[in-house]
Amino acid sequence: MGGNYLGNAGVFLVDTVFGLYILLVLLRFLFQWMRADFYNPISQFIVTVTNPPLIFLRRFIPGIWGLDLASVGFMLALSMVKVYLLAWMVGAHPKFTGVLVFSIGELLQLAVYVFMVAVIIRVVLSWIGPRTYNPAVGLLHSLTEPVMAPARRLLPAMGGLDLSPILVFIALGLVLRLIVQPILDIGRALAMA
Repeated sequence: MGGNYLGNAGVFLVDTVFGLYILLVLLRFLFQWMRADFYNPISQFIVTVTNPPLIFLRRFIPGIWGLDLASVGFMLALSMVKVYLLAWMVGAHPKFTGVLVFSIGELLQLAVYVFMVAVIIRVVLSWIGPRTYNPAVGLLHSLTEPVMAPARRLLPAMGGLDLSPILVFIALGLVLRLIVQPILDIGRALAMA
């Protein structure tokens, strides 16, 4: 009976530690891609925490079109290791192809959730402190503006009310349901085939 508690704690620990580090690498990738302020203290923290493995990987994985492929490869590898560790802890033996596809789906899902949370925080900040600035607000603006600007062009502000976040949420919800979920389902099916 006590072993089950220990196993659950181990699954939680692996999922949390890997998940947090993957999130940091994803944020670094997104901040680079969106051209966020590199000298922002939060950016500097993320760079410091994620630099050691990425400096090594960049020797073998070059960037292309301004995208840091070393970060993408590293996130994918971390996600796959996490899935294998979690599967091993529950006694499963998934196939490589399924784990690869499932990990891609998990990373896409995490990216969509990052944008959703960032848009929510930006909306809340626009209500409670629209003119305040701190390092987090600058990064938030850099991250969300590329998805908010097209939505704002489609649905301009009406009566001083910016409804573009609603369009962004609808688009991100559709991405989750029409693209990410099928990838996750295919990955699960391939892993257990």
